[in-house]
Amino acid sequence: MNQTFELDSNPHTRLNVLTGEWVLVSPHRTKRPWQGKVEDVTPDNRPEYDAKCYLCPGNGRADGDSNPNYTESFVFNNDFAALLEDTPAGKMNEDDLLVANNQRGLCRVISFSPKHNLTLPEMSVEAITAVVNVWQDEFNNLAENNWIKYIQIFENKGEIMGCSNPHPHGQIWSQSDIPLEIVKETERQKTYYAIHRRSLLGDYLKLEQKKNERIIFENDHFAVLVPFWAVWPYETMIISKRHVNSIKLFTEAEKKSLAEAIKILTTKYDNLFETSFPYSAGMHQAPVNNGYYPEWHWHMHFYPPLLRSASVKKFMVGYEMLANPQRDITPEFAANRLKEMSTIHYKTSKAED
Repeated sequence: MNQTFELDSNPHTRLNVLTGEWVLVSPHRTKRPWQGKVEDVTPDNRPEYDAKCYLCPGNGRADGDSNPNYTESFVFNNDFAALLEDTPAGKMNEDDLLVANNQRGLCRVISFSPKHNLTLPEMSVEAITAVVNVWQDEFNNLAENNWIKYIQIFENKGEIMGCSNPHPHGQIWSQSDIPLEIVKETERQKTYYAIHRRSLLGDYLKLEQKKNERIIFENDHFAVLVPFWAVWPYETMIISKRHVNSIKLFTEAEKKSLAEAIKILTTKYDNLFETSFPYSAGMHQAPVNNGYYPEWHWHMHFYPPLLRSASVKKFMVGYEMLANPQRDITPEFAANRLKEMSTIHYKTSKAED
């Protein structure tokens, strides 16, 4: 008996056009019972100010400095930086088997708000716009160091994602080499641009807009969608509608539109399981001080681990570690779930009831 292959019910692989890697999708497994690990959900009842927090205004930090009594975003050098500016030059190579290179860098921490309990979805668009302005300013300032070749802006949100301090904050790591994920995305975009003379993500976004199966939100300058090749259950990506290669080129209108997109996406995330939704998120953009990169198209990835509820997460183990990534719920299912979520935060809705 002949059967018709269907993406929403049959196992299949999907190509990540940005990296050239594949993900296995197994939609039939969504029916399996869950008897695995159930996470403890951290109560979201933090105060506005915590005297023990090294990110709150006026408090001392590990290096002995004290924070100013800041009223918007606050930026400082990471007291426990993974990369150091004064790393001496050096490398080793023994028979092409033991290979290492020195790595210099500068790492910053950005406290999004003076309030210890205020995450991005609970901030106003204006307040998030101020954060976007800081991201742009820091990118521009760090790029003035000619030895820096890449600047990674990111946020780890939630204890489950290894966040060491609950005060909402993000980080910027800049370094003297181009990291692996950026190398992969550069090669894929460069190849596409050489053939078509157009942006890979620009063409991809047009196709997603035409199909309208995975888009969650759009405004004048950005689209939020679940990528066709998404690995994490509720993974999303924000893509700029204008083909620009870095945050440096964003206009005032674009920065406000990005803030709106971030607020709506993260609000929908929180509303999905009525919890402060954890994720790792970060911008991918062109390297700096190493040519122009006309093929590069700015985008921002969101990788959240939650699968079925606030207490059940997706694990990347076994097959994922030894073969390639795998997911059960389809990207289309995830997109529909997120699209259904209100843009009004669940805490606000409950307070009004």
